[in-house]
Amino acid sequence: MADDIAISLKNVSKVFKRYHRPADRLKEILLPGKQRADEFWALRDIDLELRKGETVGIIGRNGSGKSTLLQIIAGTLQPTSGDVLVNGRVSALLELGSGFNPEFTGRQNVFFNGRILGLNQTEIEERFDKIAAFADIGEFIDQPVKTYSSGMYIRLAFAVVANVNAEVLIIDEALSVGDAIFTQKCMRFIRTFREVGTLIFVSHDMASVHSLCKNAIWLNNGNVSLKGKSQIVTEEYLRYTFQEIGNEELELVPIKNADDLESEELEDFEEPVLDYSATASVTSNLEKARGWQTTKAEILSVQLTTLEGKALSVCKGGEQVCLQITAKAHCDLSNPILGFIVKDRLGQDLFGENTLSFTERNATPVKAGKSFLSKFVFRLPMLPNGQYTVMTSVADGTLHNNVQHHWLSDALIINVSSSKVRWGLVGIPFTEVSFKC
Repeated sequence: MADDIAISLKNVSKVFKRYHRPADRLKEILLPGKQRADEFWALRDIDLELRKGETVGIIGRNGSGKSTLLQIIAGTLQPTSGDVLVNGRVSALLELGSGFNPEFTGRQNVFFNGRILGLNQTEIEERFDKIAAFADIGEFIDQPVKTYSSGMYIRLAFAVVANVNAEVLIIDEALSVGDAIFTQKCMRFIRTFREVGTLIFVSHDMASVHSLCKNAIWLNNGNVSLKGKSQIVTEEYLRYTFQEIGNEELELVPIKNADDLESEELEDFEEPVLDYSATASVTSNLEKARGWQTTKAEILSVQLTTLEGKALSVCKGGEQVCLQITAKAHCDLSNPILGFIVKDRLGQDLFGENTLSFTERNATPVKAGKSFLSKFVFRLPMLPNGQYTVMTSVADGTLHNNVQHHWLSDALIINVSSSKVRWGLVGIPFTEVSFKC
C-alpha cells in the first residue's frame, strides 16, 4: 500500500449466518456439507480507498451495512472475503455500548480501552488527566460504567478517542446523545483533527456530513449506491428518502445525473482587503440547479426583490427584501406548499420558511394548469463573506405528510462581500458597542 493511502478495501464482503435453532449450529460443525443457516450479506464487494488527510461521510438507512463496514475498518470484525489494509493507528467511537465493560469503573475502562487502542500503560497514565478533564464527569470517573447515563458514557468514550493521537478517526452517530456544550467541544476537536488526520464520519444528519466531509459514500443493503462529493451524494440520498416515505405512486426524477455534476462546485470566495458595509449579489441559478421532480408541479421562478417587486441583483445586510417563488400545478393540488432554506457553502441551514403558516389557516387548493405565487418578506440577515445558496421546493400535503414535487437545492446563489461580520454564521445589526475605563 502506498505511503499516502490511509485505508484500502478491495472486494470486502461480510456474511452473517442466522440459525433457526441453536442445535443447527452444532450440526453444521459436526456434519459439514449441508447448509443449515440462512445467510445475510451485510456487505458485498466494497471497494474503498482513502488517502491520508481525506474526510469521508458514510450515509444510509439503518441496516444498510454502515456499522459493519466501520467495525471491519477498526479491526473489531473480520470480513468474510476481501482485503483490508489500514496505515496508522485507528481510533473508533462506534455505537453506544461498545468498547467499555459496564462492570468496570470509568478509570478502569480508560486504561482498558487505551490498551485496545494501542497505548501502553505509561502513555495512558501520562494522558489520564487530559482524558478526565475532557470527559468532565467528576467523581463518576471512579463509579461503574453501568451507572452512567448515555451522555456520561459518550463523554468518557470520546475523551479516550480524542487523546490517543490516532491517524484515523472513526465516528459512528455517537454524538447525538450528548448535550449541546459537549457536542460543540467534540465538533471543535473533529474540525481540528481533519487538518492532520483521516476522518470517517457516519451520521443521519446530512448537514453535518456535508459540513465535515469532502466526499461521501451511500450504502444501501450492503452495496455502494453512490460515492462522490458529499453535496451530490447527500442530495441524492434525500431524494431517495423522500421517494421511500409515502411517494410510491410518484417517481422523483433527478433533474441532473449525479455523474455530470462532479465538476460543479461553488467557487471559493476571496475575502476583500477593504472592509466596507456588507453587500450581497444575487444570481439566478434555476436552469443549473440540482434536485429532483415529479410531473405534478414545478417551480417556474425564484427571485429576490424589493418590497415593490423590483428584482434585486445587489442588496445589503439588514435591508428588507422579498423572496418570491412562482410555481405551476400540472395536476390538482389540495394543499400546495412553497418554501425555501438559505444554506452556507458547507450546506448548513441558516434560515428559511414555508407557506404552511398561511395555508393551514386558509386552505388554498390549486387546479391543474394554474400558477401560484408565494412571497416571504424579511430583513436580510448580516452574513459573513462567502457564497450562499437558496434551496426551494413545492410540495402538496401537510407538515408531517407531504409529497415533494419539485426540489431545487441551489435555485439562487448569493455572494456576500465586504462584510463586517467576523463571528458566527449569521450576524445582527448592533446599535451600540461601547468601552469605558
